[in-house]
Amino acid sequence: MSTPPAAEPKPTTAAEPAWTGDALAADPHRDAEKAAKVQRMFGAIAGRYDLNNRLHSFWRDQAWRRATVRMAEVRPGDTVLDCACGTGDLTRLFAKSPAAEVVGADFTPEMLDIARTKTREPGVAYREADAMALPFDDASFDVVSIAFGIRNVAEPARALAEFRRVLRPGGRLVILEFSQPRNRLIRWGNRLYCNTIMPRTATLLAGDTSGAYYYLPRSVETFMEREDMARAMTDAGFTDIRQKPMTFGVVVCHRGVKPA
Repeated sequence: MSTPPAAEPKPTTAAEPAWTGDALAADPHRDAEKAAKVQRMFGAIAGRYDLNNRLHSFWRDQAWRRATVRMAEVRPGDTVLDCACGTGDLTRLFAKSPAAEVVGADFTPEMLDIARTKTREPGVAYREADAMALPFDDASFDVVSIAFGIRNVAEPARALAEFRRVLRPGGRLVILEFSQPRNRLIRWGNRLYCNTIMPRTATLLAGDTSGAYYYLPRSVETFMEREDMARAMTDAGFTDIRQKPMTFGVVVCHRGVKPA
């Protein structure tokens, strides 16, 4: 998740939905106020975010994150930056790896507040930060991760460039993101669930008025396919691109390496 330097995030208010039908009828990634809307949206759903993740992924979300940690190939002494960390689920899993230090970064204060209350693992710190302008020195980390966040960044190419900048030579970038299943039948069922069932049940459970769970499927439909992601990572200077589809291709973990 990220916000452009010129954008001033609006306060979270129940009277002002972040996403409306008109905005979602178009491509939300082209919305000039996308960053501010995303921040407001996540602030609104932070309290029930974990519960909705568990229920609506059928408890698969943590397995996807564990697979992401494995693909990062964390080594003893590594430093890890988990961007768009949200409530800290992936951050905490990295803290259980051989990493010496883990930093979770997010631009939604409400999410970070929850992450800090959940985290008991040593060696973990949280920072409020913009994925497109990270407040870290060049070559500071051995691993950079982002789970279900690159899609919410206003300019993914800028974030990828930042990830490469803060990685040390030989460092690994892992991106966990939703995808469109290749099998036609599974793709149809996934769309029925994500576009019709999940938005209603998740909105009800969260008591949400921001439009977050209607934005989610629309943002997946209009985002990069897995081939586009591989190309974007290559264009950003990453090599050894690998992709691991999971749960019939509903999600994909993408991995790239910063050349030594």
